[in-house]
Amino acid sequence: MTEQKPVTESTAQKVPALPDAQTVTEVKHYTDRLFSFKCTRPASLRFRSGEFVMIGLMGGPDPKTGKQKPLLRAYSIASPSWDEEMEFYSIKVQDGPLTSKLQHIQPGDEVILRPKPVGTLVHDALIPGKRIWFFATGTGFAPFASLLREPQTYQDYDEVIITHTCREAGELTYGRDLIEALKDDELLNEVIGEDFWKKIKYYPTTTREESAKMGRITDLIRSGEAYADLDVEPLNPESDRAMICGNLAFNLELKEMLEEAGLEEGANSKPAQYVVEKAFLD
Repeated sequence: MTEQKPVTESTAQKVPALPDAQTVTEVKHYTDRLFSFKCTRPASLRFRSGEFVMIGLMGGPDPKTGKQKPLLRAYSIASPSWDEEMEFYSIKVQDGPLTSKLQHIQPGDEVILRPKPVGTLVHDALIPGKRIWFFATGTGFAPFASLLREPQTYQDYDEVIITHTCREAGELTYGRDLIEALKDDELLNEVIGEDFWKKIKYYPTTTREESAKMGRITDLIRSGEAYADLDVEPLNPESDRAMICGNLAFNLELKEMLEEAGLEEGANSKPAQYVVEKAFLD
């Protein structure tokens, strides 16, 4: 019979205050509308770059029962599949049920992370091609932040074009900084190949505030201006593949444009030439 030791403060393990709790490790604010944060990764979590999970906090107590329920929203994982931490990119909505609270998190706080990743913005949902287009608006850049750091992206394609359309120039900061950092990422340069980042063509545009390139990406493609700026041929179903993540109107307009160009929509169960993240609405 073994001796029973009393549980003391030093021997007791910390019990998470939230279900599926993960600890916040870093928070960065970019504008009064945008921020990113990192948290610990569940040891058992496996995901494909480009997928999303449910993230949240506990909601307020029910007026009648006093019970609290988790308040969850779908968040694209911005970190690549190999990263030891989880990264997310979020809007701030002052009266939003979740983001009004989430925007105030600090390192050491806990968030709910449901470890069941899903999504359509994955390489498995596309058939082979030569060039891939990532089309994003606002925080729709998040899944591409994951895919831009995924070795398979550069193994599968000779050219990677990322377009990012926002209202104001400051809203482009997260994506611009991430792409710039790829040049000096020793790990990725070693794993993928030195100068892998030279395959990327980054095309940021704004629709309200003055910037180097103004206009909606859909208008710039229709006019041919985007092709000229990027020095590429128009969309072609033989060579081009595409992923879309943005607001609903943007998603629908781009879907129509891609299909006019001859590309077919794919899915995990039936890979094709383009995919859209329906669960994410910027």
